Amino acid sequence: MIRVLLADDQHLIRAGLKMLCEAQPDLEVVGEADNGGDAVRLAEQLVPDVTVMDLRMPGVDGITATTRIVAARPAARVLVLTTFGDDDHLYPALTAGACGFLLKDAPPGELLDGIRRAAAGDSPFSQAVLQRLVRRAVSTRAPAPQPLPALTGRERDVLELVAQGLSNTEIAERLHIGVTTVKTHITSLMTKTDSPNRVRLALRWTGG
Repeated sequence: MIRVLLADDQHLIRAGLKMLCEAQPDLEVVGEADNGGDAVRLAEQLVPDVTVMDLRMPGVDGITATTRIVAARPAARVLVLTTFGDDDHLYPALTAGACGFLLKDAPPGELLDGIRRAAAGDSPFSQAVLQRLVRRAVSTRAPAPQPLPALTGRERDVLELVAQGLSNTEIAERLHIGVTTVKTHITSLMTKTDSPNRVRLALRWTGG
């Protein structure tokens, strides 16, 4: 069971997220916070597997709350869920220690997949956000990327779709394979390319 803490100052948003999560057999909402201060306190008390964090909240904002949660427990998984996908929100959130960044207009399935991926140690990003991260990294990095190691044709197919920001479910649908098979390919790709998360993995495609 994945234990989830919800932090959002809008009651309707929290209620909707709670209903969405608790309709899943593997997700349990263990706490709710309507401000960053309470999110920090509850994260310490409840030790959730994933904290779903809004950024704009009264008092202590989501970025400050994320910084405090990760400082107290470096292994904490904080998944940002926000209306604002611009760089002024994205990069401070990542610097604060957020493991992923999803937009509130994401389909319910993408959000649920993101929570599960965050709990599993992955870094879920909305497609547009991941593409922007990759473009920025490509435009600013100086050294030439190392060539890709030997990959199977299917691994290359999966890697290309990861670089496009697709989720495991979307990749499975696009390639007509199972989600478990996609996860297996991604695990193999991360090992072969020495990539700790999907962003690094996507960058290897741009250099491959």
